[in-house]
Amino acid sequence: MTGLKLYYAPGTCSVASHVTLEEAGADYEAVRIDFTKSQQTSPDYLKINPKGRVPALVDGDLVVTENPAIMRHIALKHPDKRLWPQDARLDARCTEWLAFMSSTVHVAFAHVRRPMRYARSDEGQAEVVDLGRETARKVWQMVEDRLSAEAAPFALGAEISVVDAYLLVFWNWGRTPTLGYDMAAEFPAWTRHAAMMAERPSVKAVFAENGLTLPGAAA
Repeated sequence: MTGLKLYYAPGTCSVASHVTLEEAGADYEAVRIDFTKSQQTSPDYLKINPKGRVPALVDGDLVVTENPAIMRHIALKHPDKRLWPQDARLDARCTEWLAFMSSTVHVAFAHVRRPMRYARSDEGQAEVVDLGRETARKVWQMVEDRLSAEAAPFALGAEISVVDAYLLVFWNWGRTPTLGYDMAAEFPAWTRHAAMMAERPSVKAVFAENGLTLPGAAA
């Protein structure tokens, strides 16, 4: 029995925590939650995460939910991997990136993917989707602009961090039918970052387990 257990669902935002575990070299067990069978709302899983969402990380008697918290916990448990910056300025930038992705980027996508969370009528949901698409386009461009302005290979500089694992989630979501972006043509800096990440064993392992096509690979 391993000390860490990650509950994930393929292709969801749990990919970020999954990659972080691999980058940390953590000894963990990955437990797949099948959304097609509504396992996220099963009584057994709701005992672990009453929110009925993924990811959830179990560390002994501690249960951590939400990607930013999970990734920080993993990084602090494996300080030698330097996945969370020690410098005060970079710490602030790391927190800023994670907050932006969880509260703004993810939410913009959710308005397009799951409009029923925000409106009941068909007309209301259609409006949510339309406005969500406008917002998502602006938000994706914000990420592109930020990455294109950086001279360093990773989001925070010369070293990989939890931010880079999280960015992969939304790069991948951008190319899905929900948004349907041509990521390479429309967001080249972000795509270069994703392709670089795709060379890492951690990403290869997680994408394979999630059944995802690696950035730069043929679909």
